[in-house]
Amino acid sequence: MDAREAMAGARRVTVLTGAGVSTESGIPDFRGPEGPRTSLGREFAVADYLTDAAVRRVVWRARLRHPMWTAEPNAAHFALVDLQRAGRVRALLTQNVDGLHQRAGSSPVVELHGSLAGTVCADCGAPGAMSAALDRVRAGEDDPACPVCGGVLCATTVAFGQELDPGVVRSARSAAVDCDLMLVAGTSLLVEPAAGLVGLAARAGAAVVICNREPTPYDGVATAVVRGPVGESLPELVAVPVVASGPVRTWGDPSTW
Repeated sequence: MDAREAMAGARRVTVLTGAGVSTESGIPDFRGPEGPRTSLGREFAVADYLTDAAVRRVVWRARLRHPMWTAEPNAAHFALVDLQRAGRVRALLTQNVDGLHQRAGSSPVVELHGSLAGTVCADCGAPGAMSAALDRVRAGEDDPACPVCGGVLCATTVAFGQELDPGVVRSARSAAVDCDLMLVAGTSLLVEPAAGLVGLAARAGAAVVICNREPTPYDGVATAVVRGPVGESLPELVAVPVVASGPVRTWGDPSTW
């Protein structure tokens, strides 16, 4: 079965997207040659950020110049909007923190690694908008503190060494086993627990279509693999007409097992 045939028979699709979707909007892969890990020289541990103001100043400058603030959604984002509006998406899961799916019109979106659009105080938990914090950086503050208690402001993203939100993980796992096709786009599938969702879907009996420029560790369990830019492959797959079939059979919501 090729990718087009798999899409034609799918009516309950769980989508998993990664950095390869956003790179086509000009946002570098975190691990790529132009990504934050390379430009900053190393990955800062959470403890470094919380205890070292010099580290925070470097990170705030990096946040200020992050390309997501000027990036626009691309054809891959809009193709997934079309798939959602057609009523065929069980869930849209993303490892990206840039909010481009939402800006394109997708809703709801499960953000596995959080969002760079928000802030949270490490001390009192007060939420805020990243845009407001960055306005303060532009005004001359190099390490803006929490406006409520003066504590350390963090982005609402999952940093290295931090666990994903348990509720988000449960939602993602439910979506993986409650679909007839998992459509994977623009991810190397090297980061857990997101990568493991593909194997979970395959074991539950779903077809798996992987669209990525490079090979992934899960290509062997995929029903079909499409190489190339996702901005080209996703619009083509979403445009495939649905073929009438019998009832959708999935493992369903794990809470009912």
